[in-house]
Amino acid sequence: MALLTEDDVANKTFTATNYRQEGYNQDEVDDFLDEVAETIEKLTQERDQLRRELDEAKARIGELEAGAPAEQHASPGIPSEPEPQQAAAAAPASDEAQNAAGVIALAQKLHDEYVANGKEEGDRIVAEANAESERIIKEAEEQHNRTLAQLEQERSLLERKISELRDFERDYRARLKSYLETLLSNVESGQAGNQRGV
Repeated sequence: MALLTEDDVANKTFTATNYRQEGYNQDEVDDFLDEVAETIEKLTQERDQLRRELDEAKARIGELEAGAPAEQHASPGIPSEPEPQQAAAAAPASDEAQNAAGVIALAQKLHDEYVANGKEEGDRIVAEANAESERIIKEAEEQHNRTLAQLEQERSLLERKISELRDFERDYRARLKSYLETLLSNVESGQAGNQRGV
């Protein structure tokens, strides 16, 4: 997987969820955060590798610098001109030490730049991820509050309908009872009339 670039993070878009949910697809967000973590891990590995190479180069320079004075002072106390072969050998060693020092300085500079850039990029990615996380959480909380408000409204409506149905039932029972009592009264009056007629 290729390392993420600044544009990759800045231009990243997520698929919206279905119409009943607001926010972004959680799997896409998780996958993107995994890519961010992998990029940071690779940059950290590169930084550690550069530090090891820098330490090795410093050790080599230390060896070269320690070896050059020893050759020059092989005969202490005897001031003499170095032989042509010794001078020729010392010159490449000195050039090699200078080249190594230059390489070390360049490696140190590159290392510092990589570390600074990596830290800055890592901080920026983490800050953006935190901001995105906070935004997603805020949207989820707002959706949660909207859903609760909607459910509360539906509950109130259902309670009102239940109350209306109970009132209707009570009224219906009262009218039915009155009707039955009237029928019963008519039946009893009819039987009394029949008995008097007999």
